[in-house]
Amino acid sequence: MASRITSGARLCVRASIDRLVCNLSRSRHHNAVETAAVLRGSDRMLQCYQKQLNRIRSDHQRNHCRRFTTLQDTDTDSLSSIDPYRLLDDDLRDVYTDITRELELNTNQDELRTIATYYFDGQGKALRPMVAILMAHAINYHMNNNGLDKKQREVAMIAEMIHSASLIHDDVIDQSDFRRGKPSVNALWSHKKVAMAGDYILAVTSMMIARLNHNDVTITLSQIITDLVQGEFMQLGSKETENERFAHYLTKTYRKTASLIANSVKAEAMLAGADDQLVDVSFEYGRNIGLAFQLVDDLLDFVSSKDAMGKPTAADLKLGLATAPVLFACEKYPELNAMIMRRFQEPGDAERAFELVHKSQGLEQTRFLAKKHCLEATRLAGKIAESPYQKSLLVVPDLIVNRMK
Repeated sequence: MASRITSGARLCVRASIDRLVCNLSRSRHHNAVETAAVLRGSDRMLQCYQKQLNRIRSDHQRNHCRRFTTLQDTDTDSLSSIDPYRLLDDDLRDVYTDITRELELNTNQDELRTIATYYFDGQGKALRPMVAILMAHAINYHMNNNGLDKKQREVAMIAEMIHSASLIHDDVIDQSDFRRGKPSVNALWSHKKVAMAGDYILAVTSMMIARLNHNDVTITLSQIITDLVQGEFMQLGSKETENERFAHYLTKTYRKTASLIANSVKAEAMLAGADDQLVDVSFEYGRNIGLAFQLVDDLLDFVSSKDAMGKPTAADLKLGLATAPVLFACEKYPELNAMIMRRFQEPGDAERAFELVHKSQGLEQTRFLAKKHCLEATRLAGKIAESPYQKSLLVVPDLIVNRMK
C-alpha cells in the first residue's frame, strides 16, 4: 500500500499538479496521453515531497489559523460593502429571460421547451454569468473600452447554459430527484427526453458561439464542453493508490467545474482585445475561483442541510464518489481506502465514511485548500486596474469560501 501523505504534503502536491493541469488546459488540444503524463509526473513529485513531510506538517499547523483568518488582509472596510450582484443588477436582470428566449426560438416542440428552460427560472446562484460579466467590465475598464459589449454578455449567457446542460445530464447519470429546492427534471420526465433536452441546450449554445464570429473565442468556449465530458468520464472511475486518486480528483475537478469559469472569463478578456498576459490573468483567476467553488461544494455536502443546499446532502458518498474531505480523511483513517475502491457500495459504507470525515481534519483541510485558491484569485485580481468591477473581483473569493449553499 502506498504510504499516506500528510495534509501539508497534499497541498504541495496539489499546487504542483495544479500547475501541470493549468498548462494542460491552456493547450488547444489536450488528450489522454498528455493527461497520463500529468499523473505520472505527480507520482514523481510525491517521492520528492515525501522527504519534506515533517517540515510541511509543522508549517501547516502553525500557519493554518493565522494566515487565513480573512482573505483580504488590507482595505477590508472598503470591500465589505461591495455586492457584485447589486453592481451588475442591470446586466444580470434579464439573463435568464434572454436565455429562455434563445431556447424557445429554436424549437417548435413544446415539451422540449419546457424541459430545456426548467432550470432557468432565476433560482440558481448565477455565479458563472456574474463572474463572467464582472471580468468583462473589469478588463474593459483596464483597456479603456466603453461599457459591456453585446458579445461579452452573450458569453455570460453561454456559460450559464453550458452549466445548466451539464446539470440536466448529471440528473440523468446520477438519477437525482431534487435540485434547487424543487423536483429535478429527471423526476418529472423520462431519461431519454431529459438527455435530449440537455443536448438541445448545448446545440443552441453552439449556434450562439458561432454568432460571436471570433475563432479564438470559439476554440476557448468549445474547450469547456470537451473538458466537461472528459471530467464526467473521469468521475466514473477510481484510482488504485491514494497518490493517483488525489491527482485524478484534482484533474477531474478542473475539467468538470473550473474549466467553465476559467475559459468563459478568458473569452471575455479576448473579446475586450486584451493582450496575452491579461488573458492569462483572467484565465487563472477563473480557474482558482472554479476550484475553490467546487472544494467548498464538496465540503458543504458534509455539513449543510438539504433545505439550505436545495438538494440532498451526503449525495457524493451515496453515488460512490470520494471528494476532497474523504481523500484528506484517508490520512487519519486508512480504512477509507477500501471503501473508496468499492465506491461505498457495502451496507454502512456511506454512513461510516461520513462519520470518519467528521472525526478527521478532512473538512478543515478542504476549506484550507479552498481558501488557498481564493487567496490566489485575489492576488490575480490585483493585477487589473482598480475600478468598482475590479474591487468586486476581490470580493468574489470571499463569497465563494463563506457560502452556505
